[in-house]
Amino acid sequence: MAENNPPNPTPPHEETYSSPLTPEPELPVTQKTELTDEPSQQPETVTDTKGNPSQEEDVVAAEDSTEPSKEEQKEPNQNKIPQNLGSFKEESNRVTDLSESERTSLQQFKTLLTDSLKDDQQVSIYGVPLLEDERTDTILLKFLRARDFKPKESHTMLKNTLQWRKSFNIDALLDEDLGDDLDKVVFMHGFSREGHPVCYNVYGEFQNKELYEKTFGSEEKRERFLRWRVQFLEKSIRKLDFSPGGVNTLFQVNDLKNSPGPAKKELRVATKMALELLQDNYPEFVAKQVFINVPWWYLAFYTILNPFLTQRTKSKFVFAGTSKSPDTLFKYITPEQVPVQYGGLSVDFCDCNPDFSINDPTTEIPVKPSTKQTVEIAIYEKCIIVWELRVVGWEVSYSAEFKPDDKDAYGVIIQKATKMTPTDEPVVSNSFKVAELGKLFLTVDNPTVKKKRLLYRFKIKPYSD
Repeated sequence: MAENNPPNPTPPHEETYSSPLTPEPELPVTQKTELTDEPSQQPETVTDTKGNPSQEEDVVAAEDSTEPSKEEQKEPNQNKIPQNLGSFKEESNRVTDLSESERTSLQQFKTLLTDSLKDDQQVSIYGVPLLEDERTDTILLKFLRARDFKPKESHTMLKNTLQWRKSFNIDALLDEDLGDDLDKVVFMHGFSREGHPVCYNVYGEFQNKELYEKTFGSEEKRERFLRWRVQFLEKSIRKLDFSPGGVNTLFQVNDLKNSPGPAKKELRVATKMALELLQDNYPEFVAKQVFINVPWWYLAFYTILNPFLTQRTKSKFVFAGTSKSPDTLFKYITPEQVPVQYGGLSVDFCDCNPDFSINDPTTEIPVKPSTKQTVEIAIYEKCIIVWELRVVGWEVSYSAEFKPDDKDAYGVIIQKATKMTPTDEPVVSNSFKVAELGKLFLTVDNPTVKKKRLLYRFKIKPYSD
């Protein structure tokens, strides 16, 4: 499994084309931030003044155009998915950052809580002992925000949650063995750009009839599913940092691809049960809810769920159809943190990919319709350079070439121009032993009318004979 360390809260690239590595002079490679961005190659060969094929390309700074492609402009405006209701910005949990009225509400809440506890009674929630240290402020602020900073209502909610946790026997649930049947349905993987642990919910797994029946086939099975879901969440949030300024919320990705439709009554009932339970007893634990691969029928399902959601909860929602799902994820999660099946580069650290991990940054480059994009990497000493590259959905040609600095030396075609289709492997990995100084050129030719996104990263290994 890849080492899963949270990234620096500041994204690794301040600009789209900045290098994932910023080498000091003594390092063996540098990468130009200027990249070729020119019309896709035509059948006729471009030649120089002597009639020879031209080896030079105009180099310009590529720009990320936000204008829709011609194909996107032609798409009919139907079956539109729900739009997110405003932008949600997570508030600070530092008492010094609160307004005067918010600090007053927090102090009143503390007083209510203190008065309600018996002498020497110790109460913990989410693994945090209440009223013992500053982490209590973070916990209480979650309940206050869920009740619009009304101390009495917040205290009632907290009391109800503590009572529910006791009746649900949360402490014993943590050690209960509920099996691993749902490991592919809900799993943690990587971190968002702001350092939130990312939780993936893959509803399409329930197309498996055997798994569906085993999970939702009876009321008893649905209750077991609910216990499993609470156990998973409880274990996940106990790894969060409840100290002031710490990351104490999750980033949720909900994959609706091949999800059973609303006709599945058992799933609908279980989802409603889980939603109510989690909203009542785990307030403000989700920083963002991103729904990807949203199908047309979700409009109806969302309408059913809508009355049960608070306005604050709905403000955290982001929706994306299938074609926009990778780009939507990349807005909030860097590609090296996104699993391969969702358009990123992250896979488990294993023998099949020993060179890169979830912590190796990726560079993202837009490739405009009918253009070619070339990445140039300068190499200053003998080494072995390894890289991996992908274009989500492919439909492009990819080539790799090494050109020595010595004008009398021959270039090396590492990968001849090859058409890549959506059915090809999602990620291409290559390596090259550099015995002389020169430059590595990675070229992607996009002949389509759709804007593409090129992802790549590289690293250097010591040279060996």
